[in-house]
Amino acid sequence: MSDAHTVRLEPVGVEFEVENGETVLNAAFRQGIALPHGCKEGQCSACKCVLLDGEVDMLKYSTFALNDMEKDTGHILLCRAIAYSDMEVELLNYDEEVLAKSIAVKTFAGRISHIERLTHDIRGIEIELGSPIKFWAGQYVDITVTTEKGETITRSFSMANTPDQTQKLSFIIKKYPEGKFSGELDSGGIKVGAEVTVVGPYGTCFRREEREGPLVLVGAGSGMSPVWSILNDHLKSGERRPVYFFYGARTPDDLFYLDRIAELVGQHADVNFIPVLSHVNGEAWDGERGFVHESVDAKLKQLAVDGQGDVYACGPPPMIDALQPVLFMNGFELERIFFDKFTTSSGGTSAH
Repeated sequence: MSDAHTVRLEPVGVEFEVENGETVLNAAFRQGIALPHGCKEGQCSACKCVLLDGEVDMLKYSTFALNDMEKDTGHILLCRAIAYSDMEVELLNYDEEVLAKSIAVKTFAGRISHIERLTHDIRGIEIELGSPIKFWAGQYVDITVTTEKGETITRSFSMANTPDQTQKLSFIIKKYPEGKFSGELDSGGIKVGAEVTVVGPYGTCFRREEREGPLVLVGAGSGMSPVWSILNDHLKSGERRPVYFFYGARTPDDLFYLDRIAELVGQHADVNFIPVLSHVNGEAWDGERGFVHESVDAKLKQLAVDGQGDVYACGPPPMIDALQPVLFMNGFELERIFFDKFTTSSGGTSAH
């Protein structure tokens, strides 16, 4: 008797096996089926769907992601669902392009080859892998490292490099007061040469190809990481679209990569870089001031974009939450908006 059960996904008609004790979402990842997902921890509701047939047990989850009324009407979270029989589910949110571009999640051995200080609270790291990884620009991986003191930490970080760099991954990481990974980087608990395990790729906020209209990129903090990958991957693709690249920060000292950005802007007339600072005091600054979503709103109105184009926004939840109504008011449909919300890490939760 096999411990595996079959999961059938409607309305797409895809079937796959789930092992005993494995979540449905992890089983899909393992077999290269990219189902809608966000946190992978029962916190965000991105993987919510309807159980049409079969029996499942649910691991611990947040009622913000799945409330009791939804549970009573057969809704489940695939990241928390353990199959006890063959099952059939109806996907509520799915993207045929995402399913078509699925990449099987794999485990890679690697080592940290470089650490650099980009600003007072942002670090850059590079990881060399023992074997090549395939991913799309904008995706992320889970990185596990053991500190000098023997503590094992796992965090999610988005690649800053482009997918053609398959064995040297780069990441832009923001240091948070309670952030263990970033804190250990600074204290020497995680050093160059440290061995790491990399699992991925994950994420549906990746660059879509052959689309029309402007490309609107919005980043803040370590949200620069996937945005930088998407921007450079777009430029390497040879596609010609106007690019509006917004980056929100507090002060001029919080900006980085300015020389690299200036070089890109110099080489590509289509690229417009718009840094937006929220806390300029006595510093000399002739750029935009305020919050980044306000500058995005003003520019979209000025351009009269009216929902044409694609938006990729990566950064802390307050930025994403403020940006969503701006985009809807400027005519953008959900299928043209791609978000990656970066949560601060505490305990077992993930952070990009």
